[in-house]
Amino acid sequence: MNIGIVCYPTFGGSGVVATELGKALSQNGHKVHFITYSQPTRLDFFNENLFYHEVDLRTYPLFQYPPYELALASKMVDVVKHENLDLLHVHYAIPHASAAFMAKQILKERNISIPVITTLHGTDITLVGKDPSYEPVVTFSINKSDGVTAVSEDLKKDTLEHFDIYQHIEVIPNFIDLDRFKKQKKDHFKKAICPNDEYLITHTSNFRKVKRVEDVIKVFFNIRKAIPAKLLLVGDGPERNKMEKLCRELGTCEDIRFLGKLDAVEEVLSVSDLFLMPSEKESFGLAALEAMACEVPVISSNAGGIPELNIDGVTGYTCNVGDVDDMTTKSLHILKPENLSTFKKAALARAKEFDVTNILPLYEKFYEKVRSSAIKYNKSETY
Repeated sequence: MNIGIVCYPTFGGSGVVATELGKALSQNGHKVHFITYSQPTRLDFFNENLFYHEVDLRTYPLFQYPPYELALASKMVDVVKHENLDLLHVHYAIPHASAAFMAKQILKERNISIPVITTLHGTDITLVGKDPSYEPVVTFSINKSDGVTAVSEDLKKDTLEHFDIYQHIEVIPNFIDLDRFKKQKKDHFKKAICPNDEYLITHTSNFRKVKRVEDVIKVFFNIRKAIPAKLLLVGDGPERNKMEKLCRELGTCEDIRFLGKLDAVEEVLSVSDLFLMPSEKESFGLAALEAMACEVPVISSNAGGIPELNIDGVTGYTCNVGDVDDMTTKSLHILKPENLSTFKKAALARAKEFDVTNILPLYEKFYEKVRSSAIKYNKSETY
């Protein structure tokens, strides 16, 4: 198949999933064309089936902000037309789904039919999409897509509850590349961070309020009072300065390292003993899956789709949002020497269920289904 993938090229979950999906599809023999405004962060290799098309963003004195949606729609039209794409797969509803609808209508005028699949990832529905200024466009764009997927049952439920959607939503979970995300021998790295064999706690996120990084630091503060431990914070974002201030107030700076954005996060996870994800909302919890693939048990909130991934009492524990005391108690339970190995094994076993080799066929099957339906519909329109 000849597939166009539209996504945000950043460190966010939707961009990561879209890029990893495109890479996996290309390795499976499909031609994949990425259409976005800069090269995706995870697009770290090219083969004969991978292509990148940059959206041309020009500034004009008339516009306060460049009209990205229009530029994106035009680029989609160009790529579909000249690369003979079989379908467009857009990740994150805003503004990709609406731009895809516009491109589809333009192509229709030129006697070119292109089916569009929209994948919902989370905040495009739970946060941005619910804003009254965006909701009508989001609803319309989802309903006008030829196929719709969501990354968890919880996200599907949330979408159907808050939007007037008549389209069927197929749940296809996020996935992991176990060839990349696996426990590596990095003993020297662990020794450098934990010279006295302290336990190593890790958190990765984009440091937004919804991630509740302050809870990570508070849980770690409590853990550290009970056992020797260090904390690694991977990522960056608007809450970072506030978190650095909190570390100073709690007197934990010497045991906490802010590592910023890392490409090779699997190297950090390989030496970690516990992963903390206290988010207020997560549609799936991709960062937790990456940790589990590296044999790291997870303490998380029970928000959104996380309980569909992190099995309470098996791969870690799920706690109520903001319940720092419960997260502390359960963290200390996991970190007991007699428990840690069991939780690590269970985390890896669960992660294997989401290996890309298991999830990729679900997307391929859905592509074929949507494409076949679109072909039948177009044939019926000609009679």
